[in-house]
Amino acid sequence: MPTLLIADDHPLFRAALKQAAADAVADLHVREADSLESVLAVLDRESGIDLVLLDLHMPGNHGLAGLAAIRAQYPGVAVIVVSANDDPRVIRRALDHGAAGYLPKNSGLDELRDAIRRVLACEQWLPASLRATVTRAQSSTHDSELAARLASLSPQQFRVLVLVAEGLLNKQIADRLDVQERTVKAHLSAIFDRLGVRNRTQAGVVLRELELSDPARQLPG
Repeated sequence: MPTLLIADDHPLFRAALKQAAADAVADLHVREADSLESVLAVLDRESGIDLVLLDLHMPGNHGLAGLAAIRAQYPGVAVIVVSANDDPRVIRRALDHGAAGYLPKNSGLDELRDAIRRVLACEQWLPASLRATVTRAQSSTHDSELAARLASLSPQQFRVLVLVAEGLLNKQIADRLDVQERTVKAHLSAIFDRLGVRNRTQAGVVLRELELSDPARQLPG
């Protein structure tokens, strides 16, 4: 029986997604999360999650960083990005960073059901109305290289990178991850090498490159 994690901070939207998903797949187990922190907690606690419907702009997640975190730490979990942003360049970037599908929030229920079915069948999914424009939005060399560098990090190294980007010191990171400080230093050396950076500041900048503006916050009034 497949298990779906719906990650969105709006309860009504989660409820709508849950109902549509139940209609799409028989005997589907559904979990819910309202922040990136809770998403990662569920994935850490439950090993049987098959698919995440991930809001790009939920608390703790401001763009593609959450997607990159899930793909780095739980590579066996498929992710469909759900967003009000339907810019083909953003969709192209999400696919380059490992998304199995991209679902604009104005999509119909039939599209949602089709997306879930196809991604659970190990296919990539995009709405028909956006396939041509996304195909024309070619991957940038920078994004492809960035995705590859982030994908080269181990799950624990990615956790360290996130905490470095948050401004934590080595001792604080060690306490947070319950490891020795020398272990954090070893992870940092590997992170700098794999990301092609020289210090903590540059490493943090790499992660911040995944941030995106939220179109919902750009509306007048």
